[in-house]
Amino acid sequence: MSQAEKEKQKLIARVRRIRGQVDAIERSLVRGDDCADVLMLLANVRGGINSLMAEVLEDHIRLHMTEKNSQLPTDLAEDLIDLVRAYLK
Repeated sequence: MSQAEKEKQKLIARVRRIRGQVDAIERSLVRGDDCADVLMLLANVRGGINSLMAEVLEDHIRLHMTEKNSQLPTDLAEDLIDLVRAYLK
């Protein structure tokens, strides 16, 4: 299995975990659970989505913005990745 395929499978697994978390929110709402519990589940989903977005953005920056013909220097790309990760935490 290629590195790209492994990365793709990791992203798909992450999406499936997020889907499970969203399903847990629905079950919690149907049961009428306490608002604090629902809010905690929502925060977990938000964290998962932000983490997934950061990963996809990092891959995009690394693969498409730092190619040989790109004008974006590698050190600037790394700074951009750090900024994205900090913003999405």
